[in-house]
Amino acid sequence: MKNNTFAKFERAISTIVDILLAILILVVVIVMAEGIINIIMHVIPLNNVSELTLLIDEIATLFILLEVILMLLRYIKEGHHIPVRYLILISITAILRELLLAHGNGMNSLLLSISILILVGVLFILEKVKAFHKGENRLEK
Repeated sequence: MKNNTFAKFERAISTIVDILLAILILVVVIVMAEGIINIIMHVIPLNNVSELTLLIDEIATLFILLEVILMLLRYIKEGHHIPVRYLILISITAILRELLLAHGNGMNSLLLSISILILVGVLFILEKVKAFHKGENRLEK
């Protein structure tokens, strides 16, 4: 009886989380649509460098939002589990966006580049560990 009640509670919470995530995805899609409208408004005239900077900012932001949507969809599809790889990729994209928009500060650019290198190293290590565990599973069978 107690286990059945917990299972119902767990399903209810899972349903609520899925509904909230769907709302979040809709909000992100609306923000992306607004970003696309901003890009269209600034690509056609593109009169000066500040508009080009705004264009790069909008495009980089769209990539981050797209990755967030893909991560949320994967979260729902995988049974409420987010692979760490997605979070690292979103972090790399956000740092790249900052690096693209950082002008004139060499130390800041160097630190951002080092942070990207570290995150890529973490991705590489995660892939090697994953391959190592898959290799162990093949040996056991």
